[in-house]
Amino acid sequence: MTTTPTHARTTPPGTEPDSRPPVNPKRKRIGAASRTVTISLMIAALVVVIPLYVTIAMSLKSTSQAADGNAFALPWPLNPDSFATAWRLTDFPVSFGISLAVAAATVIGTLVLSSLAAYAIARNWDRRLFRWSFYYLLGAMFLPFPVVALPQIKLTALLGIDSPVGVALLHIVFQLSFSVLLYSAFLRSIPAALEESARIDGATTWQIFWRIIMPLLGPMNATVGIFAFLASWNDYMLPSLITADPAQQTLPVVQSIFQSQFGTNYNIAFASYLMAMAPTVLVYLFAQRWVISGVTQGAVKQ
Repeated sequence: MTTTPTHARTTPPGTEPDSRPPVNPKRKRIGAASRTVTISLMIAALVVVIPLYVTIAMSLKSTSQAADGNAFALPWPLNPDSFATAWRLTDFPVSFGISLAVAAATVIGTLVLSSLAAYAIARNWDRRLFRWSFYYLLGAMFLPFPVVALPQIKLTALLGIDSPVGVALLHIVFQLSFSVLLYSAFLRSIPAALEESARIDGATTWQIFWRIIMPLLGPMNATVGIFAFLASWNDYMLPSLITADPAQQTLPVVQSIFQSQFGTNYNIAFASYLMAMAPTVLVYLFAQRWVISGVTQGAVKQ
């Protein structure tokens, strides 16, 4: 004799409720956003890595290998003679030294002048003269270089600074607007109580700036310095227009000798580009840990 169960099945077979916990919609959205960011960063990395690979590969090829049109082919056998030829044709020690001197003068001048101007503007914002000076500098950022190119050429020639000295001075002037903007945002995050305490102890404004404010500007100094160095080191147009003596040209201008009306020595040109690229990579690797912190330091209101 069979027994009948007391409780009948209330749900059809195959429709049992799922015992797994429900998926959080917010976590699902975060996961999708993370995948999107990861894919975007991978694409951005390829945009940088592929040209770098082409530069290294082309610089290690012979003239015949470089002229075959296949830039992605592996260089074999390796031909390091391109670096020696580029070193000789560009007179690399001289042009490298001129570019380094111009870039160093640009960085030092930009750091000193921009920090002083930004400090004066940030601490005297309630005065109309300083506030309008800040707006004036911001307006200069929207002024295209071709508009002022011819006046700058004539002015440097009249003053007798149509040389790397004039190039460095113009680089400093053109960097002021953006640098003052960065410094001003950073200085607003530094509490004024530090300066008031120093004034009570008898410190002057000059002493407060150099002994208290300047050390606190370390992250922003690295940020402004690396931007100024890259802008000066990679600049081609301004030195080519200002410098009158071809023997005093910077490295980017000298590298134009590899391009002629009838062709380009690609392997020698890329070897020269790779040698010129090394200082910028080293500078960025040295200062990159301060760049992001310097840019974002003044972004949040305390």
